[in-house]
Amino acid sequence: MAVCCPAMLIAQITDTHIRAQGELCYNRVDTAPYLERVVAALNALRPVPDLVIATGDLTDRTTPEEYARLKGLLAPLKPRLALVVGNHDNRDNLRKAFPEHRYLGSTGFVQYTIEDLPVRAIVLDTLDPGQIGGRLCAERLAWLDARLAEQPKRPTLIALHHPPFRTGIEAMDQFGLIGAEGLADVVGKYRNIERIICGHQHRSVDARFAGTIASIGPATAHQVFLGLGDHGVWGFTMEPSAYRLYWWIAGQGLVSHVGHAAPFDGPYSFKDGAALNPPVAP
Repeated sequence: MAVCCPAMLIAQITDTHIRAQGELCYNRVDTAPYLERVVAALNALRPVPDLVIATGDLTDRTTPEEYARLKGLLAPLKPRLALVVGNHDNRDNLRKAFPEHRYLGSTGFVQYTIEDLPVRAIVLDTLDPGQIGGRLCAERLAWLDARLAEQPKRPTLIALHHPPFRTGIEAMDQFGLIGAEGLADVVGKYRNIERIICGHQHRSVDARFAGTIASIGPATAHQVFLGLGDHGVWGFTMEPSAYRLYWWIAGQGLVSHVGHAAPFDGPYSFKDGAALNPPVAP
């Protein structure tokens, strides 16, 4: 049964790319401290998120050691956590590391629904093993269609790793989602899909898609270089750690915000510039 509630907060983190202790991504980035900062920032939010969805690329090399470290880094997270697989993930190693997350299943695709919030969440598996880009095959799309048909009027959010649209960052768009047209065909049949949330691109991006909005979340650590068209490079920048928030307002829909985990000043009063006391964790 859905919870009757006028408001709800879902947080999205993505592309954590956790390495084993002492290892760096691309010989430069220790991704673990960035995830620690984001976890602390989410724990300090008021209201506390009802759910945190981690939209894939949870580890970097998919090893058991990386998943063990990821689990330790996520252990302090207070809100409920939902895990999604990306191209830097391994289904079996993820399941072995998080056996208490029974929604991950025991075999096959990591696809499931979350039913006990005002907005229903449907998680898709776009992993195409050995490939950077993603895939939604006929089996996965049929599963989605069947789940949407179960509750065609209930507000719904779909989460997956690979974005189903081009962003203009061609260095990343070349590793897109095979089956995006099929996803559009399925999604276009329904008018209750509030948002599609994705990762993979390491930037905050929004686009119209099949009658709804598709949103990409920023990475917790390194971001993809913002170069549009032929002005991009296959590289990354160290912009501030970030996450996305989706605030549900009954009668209106989902409203999206971007939060930053790096230290910054404020809040200050618009009246006189005096320092204000933000809500603090108990």
